[in-house]
Amino acid sequence: MLLVAAAVVMAFVARPIAGALLTAVVLAVAIWPLQVRFTKVLRGRRGASAGILTAAVIVLCAVPVVAVSTFVVDEGSRGVEFVAETLRSEGVTGLIERLPGPARKLSDDLIDMLPRRQSSRLDETVKQEVAQRTEEAAVAVGAVVAATGQFLFQLAMMTVALYFLLAQGDEAVSWIERVSPLGDGRTRELLVELKKISYALVVSMVLTSAAQAVAALIGYLIASVPHPIFFTALTFVIAFIPALGAASVCLFAALLLLATGHTYAALFLALWAVLVVALVDNVIKPFLITTEVHLPGSVVFFALIGGLAAFGAVGLLIGPLAVALFVIAVRLYRRDFAPAFIR
Repeated sequence: MLLVAAAVVMAFVARPIAGALLTAVVLAVAIWPLQVRFTKVLRGRRGASAGILTAAVIVLCAVPVVAVSTFVVDEGSRGVEFVAETLRSEGVTGLIERLPGPARKLSDDLIDMLPRRQSSRLDETVKQEVAQRTEEAAVAVGAVVAATGQFLFQLAMMTVALYFLLAQGDEAVSWIERVSPLGDGRTRELLVELKKISYALVVSMVLTSAAQAVAALIGYLIASVPHPIFFTALTFVIAFIPALGAASVCLFAALLLLATGHTYAALFLALWAVLVVALVDNVIKPFLITTEVHLPGSVVFFALIGGLAAFGAVGLLIGPLAVALFVIAVRLYRRDFAPAFIR
């Protein structure tokens, strides 16, 4: 009863930072070979090696995400302020005059379709709507800032956990082998299999994001999107965020092309985003994981989708790990514990 109670309390304690801890474990397993090499180069200073690798991971992971969030908040605030100021000083006509050619023509046609009475009161109506939407936009910006703060907190927890796992990872593994009821051999076999899939998950995420960025770059060049390198870098960063995905950047670029009058280029880029960029993630990632963990591609695919649906972004790690753990447990049971007729 004491053991069960302690386990329940421990689960409640770990729940708020479970995603950060799991991410730290997966990253530590993936970069452990680098930790071993750096420790040798630094003459056994494991703490210094762990600090260097942890700092490198934070720079590679956090800086792009924070930069994108800052850019979105800043540009969104400027856009709302510009629209509100233009409406106050110049009215709807002044705002329409600042639109690109096709968007301006469409706006003029829509205004001409309105009855005269509504057209005369259009400025007042739009100003009221903008005032209300400005408050909603401020709330949305606040939500983005709060989400960024939550991300930074999780990042800090992951950083601390990653450092200690790199600095004392071998000691943690030895402790797990001592206390595990499976015995040294079976526990090590289990840890080796989990190490393989952790490494495969990290590699697959990086390579898949890179492949989606390359595919998007081809679409940007064909569609003559301005600043294609910037959009490619943004695609690579957003590809790590499952809720958005790399295709969202392509669709946004397609909207920009449509607003500036490049209808056919916008249509092509939108189709390219859905049929090519979006499908790269569903094809390459399961393939890369399958080659490392020897699971059927369909199982890996549904593990990724199910984990994402059940746990959010961190489910991309939990789903395949849970499936692999189940398969390993079944194999150990059949080999070492099951009755002869089941084997």
